[in-house]
Amino acid sequence: MKIKTYNKLVRDNIPEIIREGGGECVTEVLSDGDYLRALDSKLSEEMKEYTDSHDIEELADILEVVYAAAGARGITRDALENIRTEKHRKNGGFSKKLFLKEVYEQE
Repeated sequence: MKIKTYNKLVRDNIPEIIREGGGECVTEVLSDGDYLRALDSKLSEEMKEYTDSHDIEELADILEVVYAAAGARGITRDALENIRTEKHRKNGGFSKKLFLKEVYEQE
């Protein structure tokens, strides 16, 4: 039997999908602190996958991890969206494609 090591956070149904495909797997339930660290690592992984592929499904994966990270920190999707909306209202979005090159400040 071939063993492949992952040591990463996976979606809830992955062990079942592996078993349905005839495989077996070993999992563990993480502590809250380890879960938060694994979510941060997963977000980096998903961001890299998106920047490498530009696949829209990777953006959906990023959102899923963001929602999980917010939930793990006690923030609901609605609360997160309210924060995003307020920041958008205050600072705008990214639709103007502005690229800041320099700022000249008074001394």
